[in-house]
Amino acid sequence: MNDLLISLGIVHWKGVVGTLLLPPVPLLLLAVFGILLPRWRGFGRALVLIAVLGLWATSTTGVGHLLIDALTRPPPALSPERITSLVRAPRTAILVLGAGRKLEAPEYGTVDMAPLALERLRYGLWLARQTRLPVGYSGGIGHGSPAGPTEADAARLVAQRDHGVTLRWLEARSRDTNENARYSVAMLRADGIEQVLLVTHGFHQRRALAAFDRAIRQAGIPMRVIAAPMGLQRPMGWELGDWLPNAEGLAMTRWALHEWLGRLAGA
Repeated sequence: MNDLLISLGIVHWKGVVGTLLLPPVPLLLLAVFGILLPRWRGFGRALVLIAVLGLWATSTTGVGHLLIDALTRPPPALSPERITSLVRAPRTAILVLGAGRKLEAPEYGTVDMAPLALERLRYGLWLARQTRLPVGYSGGIGHGSPAGPTEADAARLVAQRDHGVTLRWLEARSRDTNENARYSVAMLRADGIEQVLLVTHGFHQRRALAAFDRAIRQAGIPMRVIAAPMGLQRPMGWELGDWLPNAEGLAMTRWALHEWLGRLAGA
């Protein structure tokens, strides 16, 4: 699907397609359709009820946890022992994948990183302090996003201003995970890197690893990618609050479905 959109020259529609396919939009449309069926009141009411129950379920952290575990299968976090074994590892780099930007943050008067991107960068820089390895960032301007400073520009600024760290590599052309992989593999390999610690959220890690594996095979080069997931969810506690609707639950559901649809589409 991803290749088809590219071949048709409408890859910038990916954001719109994703919005239409992910909750709450499909469920809201189902409710509206049910309301507009006066001749089949029983069927219409059933559709509205299904839509309301679906909205409730997809807005709970309980369902969000279950979907993330089932659809994205996040790998485990790097253990302290594994991190220790990577200290000053030769020809090894830490690469943080982008997750969005704010074109202007009024409080700073300049571009800023989106919350998910900030979380990834923070972990990548923490990992760099533990391992003494150099860090890079991959992120341009996403499909359908307005022109302006890239994610890499924002990451460079935040890393230097807030953490006193200069990012060694900046990949600013990519628009999605596939391009993150393709451009980053070429960039790192040109600098002699043979092993990459790939930093991204747990729910995104499997798709990112698959994209990097494809890019490495296509480039025909020896390079090893190690999963460095972050933002992993706590074990399910099955508490009442896990089944009450909230914004976090809806976000988790959207992340899980987004990753699942992305893998199906080859993105």
